[in-house]
Amino acid sequence: MSTTEAIKVAPIEDTSLLAFYRDMNVPERRTFWACASGWALDGMDFMIYPLVIGTIMVMWKVDAGTAGLAGTVTLLASAIGGWGAGYLADRIGRVKTLQITILWFSFFSLVCAFVQNFDQLLVARALLGLGFGGEWAAGAVLMGEAIRPQYRGRAVGSVQSGWAIGWGLAVLSQALLFSYLPAQEAWRWMFAIGALPALLVFYLRKYVEEPKIAAQTRANLAKSGDSPALWEIFSGPILKTTILASLAATGCQGGYYAITFWVPRFLTVERKLTIVGSTGYLAMLIIGSFVGYLVGAWLADKIGRRNLFLTFSVGAIAVIIAYTQLPITNEILWLLGFPLGFFASGYFSGMGAARLGTGLLLQFRSRHRRAVPVPGRLVVDADNSRQRHRGIRGVGLRRVLHRGIRIAGDARKNPARGYLAA
Repeated sequence: MSTTEAIKVAPIEDTSLLAFYRDMNVPERRTFWACASGWALDGMDFMIYPLVIGTIMVMWKVDAGTAGLAGTVTLLASAIGGWGAGYLADRIGRVKTLQITILWFSFFSLVCAFVQNFDQLLVARALLGLGFGGEWAAGAVLMGEAIRPQYRGRAVGSVQSGWAIGWGLAVLSQALLFSYLPAQEAWRWMFAIGALPALLVFYLRKYVEEPKIAAQTRANLAKSGDSPALWEIFSGPILKTTILASLAATGCQGGYYAITFWVPRFLTVERKLTIVGSTGYLAMLIIGSFVGYLVGAWLADKIGRRNLFLTFSVGAIAVIIAYTQLPITNEILWLLGFPLGFFASGYFSGMGAARLGTGLLLQFRSRHRRAVPVPGRLVVDADNSRQRHRGIRGVGLRRVLHRGIRIAGDARKNPARGYLAA
């Protein structure tokens, strides 16, 4: 009997979005809020750079391709950090790993506030990326193990919605700081605010417990002397799952980051909006994103992950082409922000639950969770991706990445092409 067949999943009795939350006990609810908060603050730290990239380009006379390099390096580092954090979570526990990753990306966000040139910023953002990628690796599997399988899509998807909240906090910080401080100082304070997530560690240490199933599995493995290798997710019965999930995530994440990374720049340069004036446009995008995550979380359990991916991908492609290519007024552009955020974000709610499904052995979950979603992020800066791609030929998904990068084209000048990598 296969692993999938051996695990019986209870039928879904309550199909409402918040059914999982109502059924949670106090420790489970604490875990939910810890994971959601961690991902929200992770999102805030990452989205700070796209919001200040215009100021940095002017201040240090950096061209768009070089400025985008910092974003690409952050995402490349997140692949390494995520895989490493997943491996660590299988050994020291999900909660401890979550604490380490939050402290890591918070510290290096603060370091970004004190850099003196772009090279220093590049290094600091790369180091931040290690924690950025690792946080979701630990948080997603922690949430997935704390919830029953029939609620997993809604629970993990609702945690994913925290990204939109963090993005909103970053935009709000930008609007306030750039309104009252000179741009040369405001961007530094933006990065300094990114250190605040470190406070979440105190909550984690006091209130969040390691899932019993994970603790018991580690104890059993230690007793038996079994220590699965880091590369084991590429062997045996889960090789197919790893490859197929990586293919899907390459398109989804490549398109998502190619668009969202450059939207603030697109609004200020192409649409001639001020930094503060673009806040309303980004707010509509973020609200749509938040609603999309929640609807996607509900649909993940209602219609299944596969149908969720197909529905939202088609909608996202249509809206992105309209948003970036049609000769529309700024007023209509403002209205299109909501469906753009909705469709471009909603399918992510099913990705965490899909990769934490019953087809994965427990001891593989952390490493598999992080090995899958990151490759598509390589298309954020298409100007430099081909050169960096040559340096990672050891990755088995080389051809997939090359195809995604090639289709993405120049995402800065034509963002829609980046999304079509999906």
